[in-house]
Amino acid sequence: MRNIHEILKTHWGYDSFRPLQEDIIRSVLAGNDTLGLMPTGGGKSLTFQVSALAQEGMCIVVTPLIALMKDQVENLRKRNVAAAAIYSGLTQKEILQTLENAVHGAYKFLYVSPERLGTAIFITKMKQMHVSLIAVDESHCISQWGYDFRPAYLKIAEIREYQPKAPVLALTATATLEVVDDIQEKLLFKQKNVFRMSFHRSNLAYVVRNTENKNEQLLKILNAVPGSSVVYVRSRKKTKEIADWLHKEGITAEHYHAGLNNETKDARQKRWKEDDTRVIVATNAFGMGIDKPDVRTVIHLDLPDSVEAYFQEAGRAGRDEKKAYAVLLFNNSDTAKLKKRIADTFPPKEKVKEVYDAVGNYYQVGVGSGLDNTFVFDLGDFCKKFHLPLLVAYNSIKILQQADYLYLTDEQDSSSTLIFTCNKDELYKQKHTEDQERLIHVLLRSYTGLFTKASAINEETIASRLNWHRDKVYNQLIKLSKEKIINYIPRKKTPFLTFTHEREPINRVELGKETYDDRKKRYITRIKSIINYASEENVCRSIMLLHYFGERDGNPCGVCDVCLKKKRKKLSAEEFEKIKAEIIKILQIKECTVSELIDALQFKEKKVLEAIRFLLDNRKLKQSKKMKLQLNKKI
Repeated sequence: MRNIHEILKTHWGYDSFRPLQEDIIRSVLAGNDTLGLMPTGGGKSLTFQVSALAQEGMCIVVTPLIALMKDQVENLRKRNVAAAAIYSGLTQKEILQTLENAVHGAYKFLYVSPERLGTAIFITKMKQMHVSLIAVDESHCISQWGYDFRPAYLKIAEIREYQPKAPVLALTATATLEVVDDIQEKLLFKQKNVFRMSFHRSNLAYVVRNTENKNEQLLKILNAVPGSSVVYVRSRKKTKEIADWLHKEGITAEHYHAGLNNETKDARQKRWKEDDTRVIVATNAFGMGIDKPDVRTVIHLDLPDSVEAYFQEAGRAGRDEKKAYAVLLFNNSDTAKLKKRIADTFPPKEKVKEVYDAVGNYYQVGVGSGLDNTFVFDLGDFCKKFHLPLLVAYNSIKILQQADYLYLTDEQDSSSTLIFTCNKDELYKQKHTEDQERLIHVLLRSYTGLFTKASAINEETIASRLNWHRDKVYNQLIKLSKEKIINYIPRKKTPFLTFTHEREPINRVELGKETYDDRKKRYITRIKSIINYASEENVCRSIMLLHYFGERDGNPCGVCDVCLKKKRKKLSAEEFEKIKAEIIKILQIKECTVSELIDALQFKEKKVLEAIRFLLDNRKLKQSKKMKLQLNKKI
């Protein structure tokens, strides 16, 4: 077994571990099932990466996040560590090749989605692999008590029987006490074993601003606090609207949501990580597994629907342990919108059953059949044909997924497909341009059966073999298609719907207490919790968050909006305004040290210091390198 400190130094260049990392690693290396609770930015991924590198065999990493898979595989390869990922968008051939390589020990890490675990090919190949560790990221997803339960996570416990010697390392940044117990139970821990890092972030100031003009506040914050930022909104449409508006205001911004194709998402993420773009305006599809330590602000224009979601998203600020801000912009209309979301998320049971019946009719699946049948799912077309509101249909299908009748994937890149529409003799008789000749030759050399059935192709692979740009490949394929030589369907973003149960008659569809009633009750509780957080004006924000996750110790943070307001209240409003006016008057003429200001003002020293501290904390003042106070002209 390799020395874990040598591994850390060799591959990451660090001399020592962060708090709790070494404890978790040593627990895993002792063969123990282990649950690590570490806040966003606490270094979760390092715990399984070092553990796996210290021993023989491969680590299987289960995560639902394609962005995280790609990011971590790329980072591991840069450190000369063999890693691969299996995710939507790969062809069947590419998936099989990756699994074969894993069987032959080509990788130290294999990243997979939880949905992949249940496939026959994965189970067959996994039985042949030398697996030293099963790492489960975002492990709160296995708990029905959690805010982001995903039924596919339950398959993780099933694969343990094929690799009984491999311990499980479960990791999460957000888990209440009941979720902590549930994770260990669902993952079949041999005994309870939890390592918990405090969720307190001393460098992160939590701020709630009650405002009717959120855009104005957003701009004010971005102008006042330099550096990289993430702005979260609820809708895809709003991501573009806000990004475009910020761009007009002179701030480089791009939008990001799950509906964009992978190339666009990767490019925008790369520009933001490299600081070519300052602000990403995104839905909650952005940020999971993104390693950018110097984010100075995370700003929510809309309320998330749980404290867990807010805490995880806000925690992406200040991972370099320097001062950062998590700002929630809030007004009374947000409360009404969030309460309406309850009805949208949980349509009446009869409506859910109606949607189930409509899905069966849409695909002409007969009662008693359909098990494991998968279809491309166009939500807009489905809703139009059956006169259903989009949100009602979507959330009904999500409830049916929890009840194990259907499974809806998130939007995926389906592979491009191609088939020749003429036979070989006809093809060779026709005249083609030189580019067409080369392209046809590479297609026939690279793929078999193109004259008999539509096959998945990869434009990037073809481009590489021709030494062309991908756009040229695409344009030439379109030309061949227009000339009726091939039938070419470019890949597109599309979700898939699978029947996970034979179609039942509508009167036999069961939406039981656990599937519907209990989940709705927990959802309402989470909605109330985030509203309480945003509305509270007297309790330290950090303490509220810590209490939510079961931490009862802890002192007021001193830097959130509530704590700053309490500091400010030690002065009467009238006194504060007088001192503030005098300070501004003096600093408009010249810079001063704190001592010089105290001497110049006819107020008690303690009160002047309180006013200065408040003005500094709220960035109304700033200090020069010579420690002299200046007015912050950006405010």
